Amino acid sequence: MPRSTRYQAPFAAGGETPIDETIARRLLEKALADGGDYADLFFEYEVSGSYVLDEGILKSAGRSVSMGLGVRVMKGDATGYAYVQDLTPEAMEGAARTAAQIASGARAAAPVEFQSPRPPSRYAPRVPTLDVAGEDKRELLLRADAAARAEDPRVLRVEASLNEQLREILIASSDGKMVSDRQPLVRFSIRVIVDDDGKRQSGSSGGGGRMGLEYFDDHSPEWHAREAVRHALIMLDARESPAGEMPVVLAPGDSGILLHEAVGHGLEADFNRKGTSNYSGRVGEQVASELCTVVDDATLDASRGSINVDDEGNEPGRSVLIEQGKLAGYMHDRHSAKHFELTPSGHGRRESFQDRPLPRMTNTMLLEGPHDPEEILASVERGVYASKFGGGQVDISNGDFVFSLTEGYLIENGKLTAPLKGVNLIGNGPEVMCRVTMLGNDLGISDGIWTCGKNGQSVPVGVGCPTIKISAVTVGGTQTG
Repeated sequence: MPRSTRYQAPFAAGGETPIDETIARRLLEKALADGGDYADLFFEYEVSGSYVLDEGILKSAGRSVSMGLGVRVMKGDATGYAYVQDLTPEAMEGAARTAAQIASGARAAAPVEFQSPRPPSRYAPRVPTLDVAGEDKRELLLRADAAARAEDPRVLRVEASLNEQLREILIASSDGKMVSDRQPLVRFSIRVIVDDDGKRQSGSSGGGGRMGLEYFDDHSPEWHAREAVRHALIMLDARESPAGEMPVVLAPGDSGILLHEAVGHGLEADFNRKGTSNYSGRVGEQVASELCTVVDDATLDASRGSINVDDEGNEPGRSVLIEQGKLAGYMHDRHSAKHFELTPSGHGRRESFQDRPLPRMTNTMLLEGPHDPEEILASVERGVYASKFGGGQVDISNGDFVFSLTEGYLIENGKLTAPLKGVNLIGNGPEVMCRVTMLGNDLGISDGIWTCGKNGQSVPVGVGCPTIKISAVTVGGTQTG
């Protein structure tokens, strides 16, 4: 993987104060001094930048750096955690002693000899975006602005932004892991407002992933500009949504966010360890249509949710969660894996060194099925086609959800007709999964736009799905029928 010449974590090999095995062992010994069962060190160095263009003017440009160490000590089901932003020996040892206080003075365990596994390489930007001149990034935003205005005279306002990040982590654990990773991230977005004789609508587009500016080789700023304008112009003619229970067809790709929220969170093992998920204690049971196989796959090249190692130092892979409708397992971090007497699945993730890891998704997908997408659409006499999702709310304990659409269409006699506004989908995740009656052969992956929140922590994720037909979902709108 190309190395940034300008940004180097001070704790990395070749950094200003590299953390070697001797230093890591000393810190772990202090963390275990009061009798903890296990301890780990999580070093993080993150550089991020942002550029915002509004009305053809670069309104803001910023850069930030954060760095620190989190120390975790586990004793039974209890966890002690402390962090510092100062990587001096005194500060790091202080954090280790603080985290150690969770233990009760039993005989101290000793860290085992370190192994340094070589993680896979699932992202390799040609050049990290942070090494690219700011003028070049501003030019990308200006291209998007110009393309949007040229697309249609009704474009009233254009906003475009570019966000970038380079995160370097180093994990050392008392069970002998010492592993590092360097994680790039870029996200582009554009929003337009159109005006047609006083009637206004907005439209948006965006994407990115764990890559450099080569993202724009396949997704040019002009393409995103045209997509945002298309979206806004369609919404000018949108009619109010019908209301009631009816068939719903989900478009491939970003519709996977419904799966992520309404089903995926319930399969994170901490909820199941506590017995608060609708899926608790149901491994092996039928929980979805036999058409449905759900996986969480961290191995997709350059996808927003992909990782080479999780934030506990474990290598994630492709975890099968639901197989042909039957619950196959959960997503585990170290804590939940110990509870279920399993091996961690590489799903221990955290927002930063200030946070302890939790079981979190990476790229969650419903795999493709046997049906042609046109066949699926043709099978619906009257229903709703969900093209783009906005926000939503989910109750993890029972799977109840409410999602709003930013782009949807009425289906009449097997064809898309009028665009709709004010569409809300209301239902229950497990019930909806059992109502999947057709599944397309057109699996799509989201284009790097999603961020997942849990317990106050946010991490980048990916979602995916093929075209999906759900036999009945409650549609909330303003017109009955």
